[in-house]
Amino acid sequence: MSCTRRKIDHLRQNIPSFACVPGCHDCCGPVTASSEEMARLPVKSDAEHDAALDELNCVHLGPNGCEVYDQRPLICRLFGTTPSLPCPNGRGPEQMIEPRIEQQIHQLIASTRQVLV
Repeated sequence: MSCTRRKIDHLRQNIPSFACVPGCHDCCGPVTASSEEMARLPVKSDAEHDAALDELNCVHLGPNGCEVYDQRPLICRLFGTTPSLPCPNGRGPEQMIEPRIEQQIHQLIASTRQVLV
C-alpha cells in the first residue's frame, strides 16, 4: 500500500459524517482529486467527462446522487464538515472536523498531482 493511500485512508476515517438531504447534490460539481483517489473510481470516457463539465456537474453524479459515494474524494467529504465548506442545506455533523485533520487534507491536496474528476 502506498504512503499516499495510507494517508487518504487515515484522513477519511477522521472526517465526521452526517446525513445529507436525500437526493441533494447541491455541493456536487467538478472537483479535483489525486491520482490515487481517481484510481479508486470507475473510469469514465472523455465524452462522459465533457458532458458533465458542460453541465458543471461531477462525472459521477447520477440521477439518484453520487454514484461513488463510498469512494468519493477527500474534497467531497469535507463539504458540510467545516465552516469553510458549509452544507447549503445547513446540515453537518454533531462535531465539525478537527482543524488539524482539515489542515492535513489541504496539505495532501496541495502536495499531490490533482486531476479533474
